Amino acid sequence: VQLQAFGGGLVQAGGSLRLSCAASGRTSTTYVMGWFRQAPGKEREFVANINWRTGNKYYSDSVKGRFTISRDYLKDMVYLQMNSLKPEDTAAYYCASREGTMLLTGVREYPYWGQGTLVTVSS
Repeated sequence: VQLQAFGGGLVQAGGSLRLSCAASGRTSTTYVMGWFRQAPGKEREFVANINWRTGNKYYSDSVKGRFTISRDYLKDMVYLQMNSLKPEDTAAYYCASREGTMLLTGVREYPYWGQGTLVTVSS
């Protein structure tokens, strides 16, 4: 499974960005796609995930109500719409994937990772 994330950039506080993640090489139709982020000097943390088949979603408390994860079933793409961005959202954002149906949030639960895309929110 290959994942490629893109769409990061520089945005002012209160602004919006949409991240995209393209997946290829998948052999299963039962899997979860997730977004994680890692700020400088901090550990990678969970942001949001989605069950590919059912569309069920789960968010971290820090982004709930501001970020929305979605998928395009036909294009095999997953998106992260980020609104009301804050300086503390500054991080490299990674998409990840795991087989199965459980919306797990641990970094170690995801064997497949894309490269990070950098999001910088200025105050």
